[in-house]
Amino acid sequence: MNRFLRNLAILFATLFISSNSFAQNENTTEVSLDVKHGFVESDGVKLHYVTQGEGPLLVLLHGFPDFWYTWRKQIPELAQRFQVVAVDLRGYNQSDKPDGVENYTVPKLVADVKAVVTHFEKPRAVIVGHDWGGMIAWSFAMQHPELTQRLIILNLPHPAPLTRELASNPDQQAASAYARRFQEPDAAEKLSAEGLAFWVTDKDARTKYIEAFRQSSFEAMLNYYKANYPRPPYQAASEFPKVKCPVLMIHGLKDTALLPGGLNDTWNFLENEFTLITVPNAGHFVQQDASELVTQRMVNWLQMTE
Repeated sequence: MNRFLRNLAILFATLFISSNSFAQNENTTEVSLDVKHGFVESDGVKLHYVTQGEGPLLVLLHGFPDFWYTWRKQIPELAQRFQVVAVDLRGYNQSDKPDGVENYTVPKLVADVKAVVTHFEKPRAVIVGHDWGGMIAWSFAMQHPELTQRLIILNLPHPAPLTRELASNPDQQAASAYARRFQEPDAAEKLSAEGLAFWVTDKDARTKYIEAFRQSSFEAMLNYYKANYPRPPYQAASEFPKVKCPVLMIHGLKDTALLPGGLNDTWNFLENEFTLITVPNAGHFVQQDASELVTQRMVNWLQMTE
């Protein structure tokens, strides 16, 4: 397990904040959400969530820089068949922001998801993750196959192909250079709520994002990198438990930080059926850039794999 967790650390080559990586939102019309707010405790850390719908559990995990509201276009449709729970990751928005790099390691992030599933007293859950949430989702599915019914990953390659690209592909190395800057001691001082929300084109949504980022901890956001992101020289990692459940991956091909080479050979690390959907005109935030397409593909796939 130590080797597994060590290998997972290399996965953090995927996170970024490059202005070239964000596409215009496909649909800027805001949606009305009938959600309930609540909190889950994970080893003393309170995690904020919103929930809507009834039925099997479906957990949504956002990435960086983001919060639960990134799923606003998907929640209403998914809630017609599931109890949807969208979480603020630790350090973000209304969730707790514990001090210390050690509080943002892979095991603690995975434990947070387990606490959410346990809280809702469901035997298993569909786990959906984007970016950092995708890293946590991959990790959770590997470590807790008994709790993972199905897995949906948005713009986050499996760690094995990704680390291969990081170790051998100069273009991926260049695309991931931002992470080394985030590991610098004073990196958080260079961030602002307004700066982190620059990619949100809808005025109403941008106001919500700025408010959420003002409630967040910039140091906590970067502690994800400091706790887990590997230093050069990079090494490929291939020894991971195979994911046992069906997997859907949706990847916006205009993502300039996560290059499409990282999608190759994903099937070698899975034991079940695998569906890959690439979206040519979407960037990193594919759930917003192509919100209608992503929502419909998710709904259809979940119906087909019941």
